[in-house]
Amino acid sequence: MIDFRYHLVSIVAIFLALAVGIVLGTTLLEEPAVRSAQEMTAQLTKTKEELRVEIDTLQGRQAGNDAFIDSATPELVAGDLTGQRVLLIETPGSSTAVRESAEKVLDQAGAEISGRVTLTEKFLDPKGVGVLDGLVNQLKPVNMIFPPTGTSWGRASTLLASALVTTDPAQAGTPNAAAGDVLSTFEAGGLLSVEGDADERATLAVMLAPERPYEGEGAEVQAAALVAVADGFDAAGRGTVLAGIVPPVAMPGDVISALRDEGEVSKRVSTVDIVDMPLGRVVMVYSLREQLSGRAGQYGVGPGASAPMPPPATPSPSPTTSDSGS
Repeated sequence: MIDFRYHLVSIVAIFLALAVGIVLGTTLLEEPAVRSAQEMTAQLTKTKEELRVEIDTLQGRQAGNDAFIDSATPELVAGDLTGQRVLLIETPGSSTAVRESAEKVLDQAGAEISGRVTLTEKFLDPKGVGVLDGLVNQLKPVNMIFPPTGTSWGRASTLLASALVTTDPAQAGTPNAAAGDVLSTFEAGGLLSVEGDADERATLAVMLAPERPYEGEGAEVQAAALVAVADGFDAAGRGTVLAGIVPPVAMPGDVISALRDEGEVSKRVSTVDIVDMPLGRVVMVYSLREQLSGRAGQYGVGPGASAPMPPPATPSPSPTTSDSGS
């Protein structure tokens, strides 16, 4: 009969064998494993240092380019928008710093900024379309006709644009008497805020996109709503540019990507996706100039951009003197 001492000796022998195996295994593998880990760590450290040097170099080059473009901007845009009034449209999540920089460059281009309209989150709330539709039906002139397939935001933008922009240079700087109560009613309803003389109509509009794509289940609807707003202002004025920053990969809630994906709208409304950079603000001015000639384009370096900037403006042919004239 096997007694308790036998069991105890057996158990001790098993654990002893395991211990010896572990010691032998780690002793044999320790040196190669440690050496391999050290070599890998050294390689990763070297790669990290090389990448850091490369990043620092690229950032230095970009800073130099930005400084050059910034100093040259007054000359690059001089006179491009002389005689034009520009309305700024801020969207929920857009950057105040970007807007202030855009204002500066528009001024350098000779434009007069008519004012600023800031859309609120309530304006974009999908749950509030009933209120939006009610206000539009209440305020719209009798002769204003909306497309049968238009969205609530499309109809609202058509109404708002009639009070804020015009295609007729002779009407620029004057209010639209037929849309006199539109801004005040929308502002009282918490749908937007107004600064400056925005009711004295502009000829062009710059909409500033949110800094980051909208998120959540309503993100695509909100982005589509702003696309409809940009399209509405483009139709009522002499042109609209949607300016902002796009993520490296197109996302559902990104407004610029959403507009570029709308085939018909992208034929009319221009976008610029590098407006946070001095070059992007120059491109914004060039895009507005292109809009005045009836053309549009998608500019920048992000997904969906067709070129970094519009093609150079074709200079008007200078008059020639005939041989017989002097």
